[in-house]
Order: sequence, then structure tokens, then C-alpha cells
Amino acid sequence: MKIVFATNNAHKLSEIKAILGDRMEILSLADIDCHDDIPETADTLEGNALIKAHWVYDRYGLNCFADDTGLEVEALNGAPGVHTARYAYPDRHDPEANTQKLLAELQGSDNRRARFRTAIALILNGEEHVFEGVVNGEISTEKRGTEGFGYDPVFSPEETGKTFAELGVEVKNQISHRARAVAKLAEYLQNL
Repeated sequence: MKIVFATNNAHKLSEIKAILGDRMEILSLADIDCHDDIPETADTLEGNALIKAHWVYDRYGLNCFADDTGLEVEALNGAPGVHTARYAYPDRHDPEANTQKLLAELQGSDNRRARFRTAIALILNGEEHVFEGVVNGEISTEKRGTEGFGYDPVFSPEETGKTFAELGVEVKNQISHRARAVAKLAEYLQNL
């Protein structure tokens, strides 16, 4: 089965391919010659994932899934949430600035509880399906580790004592929010 993953993010693409293995052929937006700047204007992760999946399905007629991920920090009332990728600057992605802003906003806070949540929207033969993965944890007081991307150096999943960046990509791909959502997606696709 061929299916489009509506992303141009090389990190996400390799993560998804590693999680799904050879169960299906995953095409990126570049693979289908889609170079559109797909809008993410919803106020929920699920809404943004559906916008992206519909964009591809409606314009290219290809089955597609898309994700949106948010880091939800308890002390910040769920922020950055839907704005996770553009937390520091609303007009661009800057992972380093995002991480620094988060650490600055939590400086002096005893409550560092947070969760990563991924919503995956699948459009298969015109039908919508949404799958969610969540991993609870906390935000460290400083960056630790060198692997991964984004907030990985400051997010420590429960009961690990290490950040995603310290655990490494292989471990992260087994326990992450995205891995949990993708597992639900894969189970659904395998049972068709």
C-alpha cells in the first residue's frame, strides 16, 4: 500500500518510516511534487492534521495521513500547544528559540509537568479517521542530550529520568507520542 504522509519535515518522515518499517510505502509531499505551504489555521491539533490530510487528498486524490503535535505544559495552561512549532516566532520555525523561550517561562516554577500529544488524521478513500498518542513527562531545567530534534533536549518522559535527546532516537521511536499515534494508525491500516 502506498500512502502520503503530508510533511516536508525530514525528521518526522524518517521517524515515521522507522516506526512503520516496510509495512507500507510512505510518500512525502516532495515525492508527489507538492510544494504548497499548507495552512495550519485550526485551533486544535486534530483540526490542523485534518486540514493537511484533506489538502493532499482533495488536490491529488491520494490517500494521506498528516500529523500535528503539541507540547502542553501544565504551568503554562497548556501552552505552547497548537503553537509548539512556532512558539518563539509566529512566522517561522526556530527550535532553539522555542526551547529557550520555554525554559525562560518556566524559570523558578516547581510545576514542570507536561505532555506531548500527537494527533494523526487519515483520509482513506474519502473517510476521515483520527488517532492520538500521548506521553506524559516533565520539562527539565536545562538542555540535556544531543539526539532528536525540537524540544527533545528538555522533555523527559515519565519514569525514564532522561530527556528524549538522552534516550536516543531508537528508544524515543518506541515510546514517544508520535510512536503511540502511529501504532494506532498502523493497527487500523493492517486490519483493513
